[in-house]
Amino acid sequence: MWKEVREMADEEKDLLGKVLDLHGLIDYQEGAVVSRQIIKKDIGTVTAFAFDAGEGLSEHTAPFDALVYVYDGEAEVTISGKNNKVGSGELIIMPANKPHSLQARERFKMMLVMIRSS
Repeated sequence: MWKEVREMADEEKDLLGKVLDLHGLIDYQEGAVVSRQIIKKDIGTVTAFAFDAGEGLSEHTAPFDALVYVYDGEAEVTISGKNNKVGSGELIIMPANKPHSLQARERFKMMLVMIRSS
């Protein structure tokens, strides 16, 4: 199950210039992947995700590098067939045009930073 929480432009502006609790930006939901876009610009996005245990994102590619910072829990990130365990406080960069997927081995939260530039 995939539930996406889309924030309106006014709500994004409400986050500007404020100290934010990273763990409180998004909550876990049973059997779901939840996302909250923090910044959305033409040149890139910053999105917080919360994955329930066993949930994931199927294999796909993206035209730009994507940085994943895990700030709670643990995930398996597979890039071009290579499995990578990523835990709280760690990050991994998923290269552009390489197939990748994510799987929650336990509940985990991550911040995805995508910069749309070469």
